[in-house]
Amino acid sequence: MSLFQLRGKLNKQQNIILGVLGFIVLILIWWILAESLSEQRPIVDYETRPPSAFDTTGVQIDRDSLFREDSIRIANATEFEKVYPLLPTPAKVVQSYPELVTEDQLMDNALHSIWLNLKGYFWAIFISVPLGFVIGLVPLFRGLFSKQVDAMRFLPLTALTGLFIIWFGIEDQMKVAFLAFGIIVFLLPVVVQRIDEVKDVYLKTVFTLGATNWQTIKTVYLPSVFSVLMDDIRVLTAISWTYIIIAELINRQLGVGGLIYLKGRQGQIDKVFGILIVIIIIGFLQDRLFIYLDRRLFTHKYYKKALAGAKETHIGIYLLLALFSAAVLVPMFVTNLPAFLNSAVIIVFITAVVIILYGEFRIWRFKAEKAEPAK
Repeated sequence: MSLFQLRGKLNKQQNIILGVLGFIVLILIWWILAESLSEQRPIVDYETRPPSAFDTTGVQIDRDSLFREDSIRIANATEFEKVYPLLPTPAKVVQSYPELVTEDQLMDNALHSIWLNLKGYFWAIFISVPLGFVIGLVPLFRGLFSKQVDAMRFLPLTALTGLFIIWFGIEDQMKVAFLAFGIIVFLLPVVVQRIDEVKDVYLKTVFTLGATNWQTIKTVYLPSVFSVLMDDIRVLTAISWTYIIIAELINRQLGVGGLIYLKGRQGQIDKVFGILIVIIIIGFLQDRLFIYLDRRLFTHKYYKKALAGAKETHIGIYLLLALFSAAVLVPMFVTNLPAFLNSAVIIVFITAVVIILYGEFRIWRFKAEKAEPAK
């Protein structure tokens, strides 16, 4: 296949080779730009004390001699060092990670931001899906609120941070609420739109079979909407990280948002780029997680026949989702949890992972058997 064919598709080998080549080209362009923006700065010992022109008595002031000694030292400098004030090289960014991890607690800040991001997603989905179904399915509520829901997308969310501080304070609950609201204003109209896109053939079929309203919602609307809604949730991943970084600039105690702001103010550009790369990696992994959930929870989108092992992966994923929901909701009502619950949580988590791995093994074996040529 020609690499320049319109809408042509690459094979697996071409995809890997071009992906690696593109990464190398990107690094090379980055390095060239960094070197072109670098500067040579003199290595001198600056005099930190004020020059003699600063006469505290106000009797003798010679403005021409202000910092003259330091200026002469710079002019007579014989040694220079290369610095990167605007764009660090890839090597400088890599070299910044040990200090970021040990001194700046990069891992703790990243885990804190991930937890806030997931909690924001939880509340956004928890609120958007029920409201979206009510507005999308009931004509009364559609007439009352559909226009307002569509208009919410035009809210300048960054301008609302002051209101969220007034309503929720400056702690983590404000950051989670701000992130959840930022996702809701986009997700809620999408839920209504996905309900409108459900094909009439399915609705006519269940109507012919005599399905009740609840049966129609359960067997048609819920599977149809959720199967396409996962793609919309994936798209919102990038937006969610933008909003959580904005929220973490307030009360900068933990989180990569506060850390990147601090390093930017200190002029540590290499660390800023290092943190940005970490955010990109986290966002990419989160996107892959949503892809995995989509492929395992909605197998009918990718396979024409029943997939062996899908049931086990469903059970394991639902256990993990229930565990995560409990981790978000229970602390709202119970402050001091019994110690034995920690052991129970670990047991449930391990059980869910084992069930998922067993399901993945069955899926792998099923695909391998299908791929074998008939004898």
